[in-house]
Amino acid sequence: MRKELKIIKGRVWTFGDFIDTDLIIPHAFLTTADPKELITHAFENIFKDFYKKVIPGDIIVAGRNFGTGSSREEAVYVLKQMGISAVIADSFARIYYRNLLNLGITAIAIKDISKSVKTGDVITIDCKKGELKNTSNSEMFSFSPFPAYILTLIESGGAINSLLKKLKKH
Repeated sequence: MRKELKIIKGRVWTFGDFIDTDLIIPHAFLTTADPKELITHAFENIFKDFYKKVIPGDIIVAGRNFGTGSSREEAVYVLKQMGISAVIADSFARIYYRNLLNLGITAIAIKDISKSVKTGDVITIDCKKGELKNTSNSEMFSFSPFPAYILTLIESGGAINSLLKKLKKH
């Protein structure tokens, strides 16, 4: 389970517009249940050996309609297995956005964020205040802070963990 979500700080990987779930994890590799094998194919058609370069806590920043395509959960699961702490995009495919939250990954839409952040930048996110700072160039962005129930969902590590936590209390 995740600790209280206060500040997220991480190195950025940038992606363009309309990155679909097949680019995140190609459908040909969905036959494996082994997360170690699955992550070796994440974004392989965009960044060669991405899985070797990403470190836990890294953040994805993308353009418009990130996660478009099928609603396959593996395209979020693979990010969680790699330790991606947040996905920030100009906009998301609706189901993909909800899948990110359901698996406990912070997901924030900020219009035109992709024009102001580049791979290698370091950003800091305050989900409670609704602030994002690119520490590489001091540029600040605002977004609507998460409501309490979404913070709880993310802090719990996803919907299933959140539900299990609630059931334990009763």
